[in-house]
Amino acid sequence: MLTFYHSPQSCSNGILLLLHEVGAVFETKIVDVRAGDQRGATYLGLNPKGKVPALGLADGSTLTEFPAIALWLVESHPQAGLAPTGTIERARVLEALDFIVSSVHMRGFTFDKVPQKFMPDADGQATLRAHGRAEVAKGLMSLSAMLGDRPYILGDFSAADAALFYVLDWAAQDGGYDIPANLQACLARIKQRPAHAAAAPLLTR
Repeated sequence: MLTFYHSPQSCSNGILLLLHEVGAVFETKIVDVRAGDQRGATYLGLNPKGKVPALGLADGSTLTEFPAIALWLVESHPQAGLAPTGTIERARVLEALDFIVSSVHMRGFTFDKVPQKFMPDADGQATLRAHGRAEVAKGLMSLSAMLGDRPYILGDFSAADAALFYVLDWAAQDGGYDIPANLQACLARIKQRPAHAAAAPLLTR
């Protein structure tokens, strides 16, 4: 059985959604990042990077990093029909995943949500937060263009939409972002999927 290390309302929400999408058999262990569980010896023994998500595999090893976990899940559960079928299809999923996680999340939301990790003074934090919010806004425009009039970011639901889900959910919860209409519709569409209903109890604290 898989063991999923999860902190509600973090980016691991996307992996929780994907676990249900592929029909994985797993148990969930909560890692309270606000309480600092990710820095404790027990968790660091499993994931020395000290962050979520992480996925404990049946062989006793631990898989980390959102894109790696997402692609492993869809490819190891082919019956779900979410695995890329060719080289270019796989590349497009990776392209979308990398942009969402590395740019919109890490270069945008991270600076907006936790500027104190990078700047000790209030003025520096305000500047960094403003930069992060601008990066998120720019990222949302790029994602809107990528989505176009398709139901999901690559047409059919894919691992990339699990990442899209959590950044759009963050933006919607914030209330201060101008989310393009097609992205709002995509988020609503994801929330109507059975996997979201199954994941819902552990999406929030």
